[in-house]
Amino acid sequence: MTQPVLVAVAWPYASAEIHVGNITGSYLPADILARYHRLRGRDVLMVSGSDSHGTPVTVRADEDNSTPEEVYKRYHAGFIELFQKLGLTYDIFTSTHTRTHFDVANKLFLSLKENGYLYTEESKQWYSPAQERFLPDRYVEGTCYFCGKTGARSDQCDHCGHLLEAEKLIDPKSRIDGSTPELRETTHFYLDLEKLEEPVTEFLRERQSYWRPNVIRQSLGQIETSGLRGRPITRDLYWGVPVPVEGWEGKCMYVWFEAVIGYLSSVVEWSQLHDDPEAWHHWWTNQKSRAFYCIGKDNIPFHAIIWPAELIGVGDSFDEKMGATDPQPLVLPYDVPANEFMNLEGKKLSGSHNWAVWGLDFLERYDPDPLRYILTVNMPETRDSDWDWEEFYQRNNNELVATWGNLVNRVLSFAFKHWDGTVPIPHALREGDLELLQTIRAGFKTMERYLEAVKLRAALLEAMRLAGEVNKYLDSTGPWFEIKTDKDAAAKSIYTAMQAIDWLKIIFAPFLPHTCEKLHAYLGHEQPIFGQLVTREIEDDLGTHTVLLYEPGESLSATGEDLWQPIELVPGKAFKQPAPLFKKLDESIVAEERARLGN
Repeated sequence: MTQPVLVAVAWPYASAEIHVGNITGSYLPADILARYHRLRGRDVLMVSGSDSHGTPVTVRADEDNSTPEEVYKRYHAGFIELFQKLGLTYDIFTSTHTRTHFDVANKLFLSLKENGYLYTEESKQWYSPAQERFLPDRYVEGTCYFCGKTGARSDQCDHCGHLLEAEKLIDPKSRIDGSTPELRETTHFYLDLEKLEEPVTEFLRERQSYWRPNVIRQSLGQIETSGLRGRPITRDLYWGVPVPVEGWEGKCMYVWFEAVIGYLSSVVEWSQLHDDPEAWHHWWTNQKSRAFYCIGKDNIPFHAIIWPAELIGVGDSFDEKMGATDPQPLVLPYDVPANEFMNLEGKKLSGSHNWAVWGLDFLERYDPDPLRYILTVNMPETRDSDWDWEEFYQRNNNELVATWGNLVNRVLSFAFKHWDGTVPIPHALREGDLELLQTIRAGFKTMERYLEAVKLRAALLEAMRLAGEVNKYLDSTGPWFEIKTDKDAAAKSIYTAMQAIDWLKIIFAPFLPHTCEKLHAYLGHEQPIFGQLVTREIEDDLGTHTVLLYEPGESLSATGEDLWQPIELVPGKAFKQPAPLFKKLDESIVAEERARLGN
């Protein structure tokens, strides 16, 4: 088997629809990365699922007069529909409300406990006298005692990124009725982060040379500034994974501790569904495995500090509990390429005020690849970015349609007409032809450097630049004029352009998979580049849940061969009559879409 690559994707709360900010923040980057590594012939697993137990789910259930299970299943179904339409190739998209997840979470919890990294302590938690219950952290909001911003949850401030201690929150209010809660004593398990601080710090220092500055700042920077202290990992909740300790009935694992375990449990579930229950070791105990965590910046502390601490703390105990005869420690994150936020028309996205571009709504009117394109060229990798409908309209028409789509359509249509649907036979290529092909060859290496470093925005801009180079070549050779006096010369020009297009198809494929599959077929290739997404209904003692699965089938990316290289387009090969890859948009869509915002 080749190098294992785990692409771990942020788990969406199953309590709200997904908008473009969510997509560009974590879901789309993960798919681009997964598709690229599949093209390299690597053993890729892209995993995630619905965070079914987050307090946003119970908040939504209270608002809808529903149950948390009904809420999570409703939104989970919408996520799967969106991901299928957008072409996000999850090897498994599951949920945290499965027996496999419960079992894996229990084993990891008990491993930490037995290894001495959990302790119990009385603490104060916000309690609502009116509702006669303890309030989860997301039910309480106030002013952050670090940055002074309002709207901070009692466990984390999304504005400055600091993890918070509930009792220090300034001016706390219940989100349910606006009343002021009171602090009451309760007993919980704590993760002993103070004891784990040294190995977590060492882990981060080993990665600071290539991790993004914002990730290092919110992880290693925070540790060096204020150190780590124990944090509670249980809560007085009725919806979640029960604490697997006798006498702790009525308490569940805290969602920030439990949800990240899904990266492990989803791979275990994938292995079970593929009738190879030990396969999960290939990604989780093989020290050659590289694990990438695609998340938004609000989740950095949980993925760069808390999750590594959990993994370090269990050592090889978890593998032993899974029945391994030679237990091994679990693989730590290789990279956490967290993105910043995307704004909308110069203002912060707000789902409650409908100041958002919703994924499923967008796809009712537009194709998926233009969405993938605009979100990648504007990906907030190092700073916040902005979605602007005017820019979407301009980039669609000037770049997707005019630069890339028109290049493909005019070259293939011209070749189909003048060489009877076969690739022209060029005989000896000229110096200019060879120079262009060398430029595209070099593009593979440039793109490789960007993609290995998860610089997706720069990579896509480079791909479009290469397409522009082919257009410049055609402007200089003019095969439309050569055909009138020298068909052999025109054959050289068109063959060179078709060869470049066939190579660019691979370069663009991780970003624009739908149209690249069409182009692949137009060029006469029968074996698809990528596999297909399917759904399956799984039943266990917790009920029935739907999973989304990527099936590689007989695709080129499933062969294990490295496709990230220029492969010759055979002269004389038959190909199909093409059709335009992209739709030109009317300028009126800008005003129409802006009118939808906020309504």
